[in-house]
Amino acid sequence: MLKIENLTKKYGNFTALKNLTLTVNAGEIFGFIGHNGAGKSTAIRSIVGIQTFDGGSIFIDDKNVLSQSIEAKKVTAYLPDNPDIYEFLSGKGYLTFIAEMYDMESADAEAQIKKYTELFGIADVLSSSVSTYSHGMRQKLAICGALIHRPRLVVMDEPFVGLDPVAAHHLKETMRELCKEGVSFFFSTHVLEVAEKLCDRVAIIKQGELLVCGNMQEVLQDKSLEELFLSLSEKTGEEK
Repeated sequence: MLKIENLTKKYGNFTALKNLTLTVNAGEIFGFIGHNGAGKSTAIRSIVGIQTFDGGSIFIDDKNVLSQSIEAKKVTAYLPDNPDIYEFLSGKGYLTFIAEMYDMESADAEAQIKKYTELFGIADVLSSSVSTYSHGMRQKLAICGALIHRPRLVVMDEPFVGLDPVAAHHLKETMRELCKEGVSFFFSTHVLEVAEKLCDRVAIIKQGELLVCGNMQEVLQDKSLEELFLSLSEKTGEEK
């Protein structure tokens, strides 16, 4: 579902990503782990097409994100770490806008909006302006917007930040259910316990370079994800 080949991104003389190569299979939950500044957000922004890159290629469902950007975006959802939602819209207005962007039939859009807003507990505030929403409510609204159009790949940057325990539980369960339908999830997180329990595969990067990538059980062996992450940091001279 997602193929990254030799992805390289530079900011002036600084190289944020160095020949990053990995794949995410259909129906898979893939965790993307690294310190602040390791290149996670740079990779995610490159994947979803809101940032150019200097080398390599990215394919989503066999569609090149540069030469087939519209086709790639049609099957992709993006949840940034700090959702920037139009504050002048109501919650319902925002979700309706998303549905129209993806050419959803109105009846289908209504059903999907009802399904996810009830699940995440924001159905009763949809008529209110987004400007009145708390950070957690905006996060839930953004999650609903990412899921209503039935994407094949969901790319998320720190999706559990700001979520209450109930909403976090619903998100994890929803991810597992959608994976059964072939939907793939690629997400960064600092919550290693969640990643260890939730992910099928994981990649750890440092200073833009891939350190470890593979099946969670094979990568961990007899360690926890936290122990593995800290041991890799020590070996590479990183501070804990």
